[in-house]
Amino acid sequence: MTVAHALDSVTPSAEPSDATDSADLPLNGFRLGVTSHRRSRDLIEALERRGASVLHAPALKIAPVQEDLVLIEDTRTIIEARPDICIATTAYGMRRWCEAADSFGIGEQLLETLAACRMFVRGPKARGAVRAAGLADVGISSDETTATLVDMLLAEGVRGKTVAVQLHGYTDVRQLERLRMSGATVLTVTPYRWVKPDGEDKLPRLIEAVVGGNLDVLTFTSAPAVDAMWSTAHEMGLYRQLIEALKGPVTVAAVGPVTAQPLVDAGLSPLIPDRYRMGALIRLVTEHLSLNHVRRLETKSATIELRGRCLRINGEVVELAPAPLLLLRALLGAGGAVLSREALSDLLDLRGSVHALDMTVSRLRSSLPDPKLVETVVKRGYRLRA
Repeated sequence: MTVAHALDSVTPSAEPSDATDSADLPLNGFRLGVTSHRRSRDLIEALERRGASVLHAPALKIAPVQEDLVLIEDTRTIIEARPDICIATTAYGMRRWCEAADSFGIGEQLLETLAACRMFVRGPKARGAVRAAGLADVGISSDETTATLVDMLLAEGVRGKTVAVQLHGYTDVRQLERLRMSGATVLTVTPYRWVKPDGEDKLPRLIEAVVGGNLDVLTFTSAPAVDAMWSTAHEMGLYRQLIEALKGPVTVAAVGPVTAQPLVDAGLSPLIPDRYRMGALIRLVTEHLSLNHVRRLETKSATIELRGRCLRINGEVVELAPAPLLLLRALLGAGGAVLSREALSDLLDLRGSVHALDMTVSRLRSSLPDPKLVETVVKRGYRLRA
């Protein structure tokens, strides 16, 4: 399957197999944003197989290890220091650290150093990478957070000890400071650094799509990607609008609490799966959209279903322009209640234009099997009737 990497050419939903009707795909009609660089193909293809359209704009990418001389300098410092304790936070970071050390001829020295200290791991994946390197760990975080690991170390005492911490692209400064304040000497190593990706125009286009409400869900798999989006939005003068959009029509989702932290700091409430894995994130997003963003109306003349931007009438897809689509979503969401002309005008950003609202209502009626489904309530507004 070909993955779209350009925002001006959105990849259509994956073609279903002959045995699967596209109407059965849980993300059919929904449009999702992907900001990841590493493993983005896996995420995009998984979403497309479920029927979604995807906008891909990598916020950051990982710098080639050959370019990261700072990593090697920090590694040599750790080898010379012979730390008492080492914290491994990510599997990818642990593997990359060992690979980088090997490429500079100090791999064996690094493994000897780590074998001589007490290894603590942030989660099962980091534990797997540590053990794959032939090392043993003595402790694991109960909730896959660095904060919990630091709690464990502080409980047993770190005064006078040297602690090496493998960072993961987003430095939790507070946890490092807690160790230092408790008397530890803290050395850090960052096996991967984030840099701006090629095609820097993609992220601004994704931000514009969010602000314009042309996206259902925006996903993040790394905290630095969130920071990169905030920075770009500030440069565009759209930061406030971006945050408001993510509080309202667009849902934001993060793979875990570390990734979610800068979202929470901005006042957002992201979806976070119980298990901090990409598969769990995909399942959570799918369930959220299926339960909260699918509207159905059974009428005498037809069954109307609205899934994201996909309108189906009696199972058949009906093309609808953005304004009538937004109007229909509002009327379906009202559940038969009357929506005032003023409220609908504001929703559609028509600035009180009576003619523009009447034209939008007319276009919506012409797309429905029975124009009378959109009922005019004199001197009040409009509603849907079954």
